[in-house]
Amino acid sequence: MTESAPIYDDKAHVRGKLDLREADWLRSDEGDPDGEHVEIAFVEHTDGVTYVAMRNSAHPDGPVLVFTPAEWDAFIAGAKDGEFDEPW
Repeated sequence: MTESAPIYDDKAHVRGKLDLREADWLRSDEGDPDGEHVEIAFVEHTDGVTYVAMRNSAHPDGPVLVFTPAEWDAFIAGAKDGEFDEPW
C-alpha cells in the first residue's frame, strides 16, 4: 500500500461559515444564456481573506467549491496553460 501525501486543510476555519447569501455571482457572457454555466463569486470572510466560490448555475443551491487566493491563482494558471484541456 502506498502512503498518501499529508492533507493540509487551510480552509477548515471557513468550511460551512462562508456567507454566500449576498454573493455577487458572475458568469461568462459566452455560450447559451439559458444553459448551464460555471459561476464564481469573490467573497470576503471575517478572517480578512477574499475567497473565490464556484458553483453550477443550474443548481444554485447545490455544492459550492471554495478556493483560497493561492488555489485560485493556481487554477487559473493551469487553465491558461491547457492543464484541463480534453485529451481528444
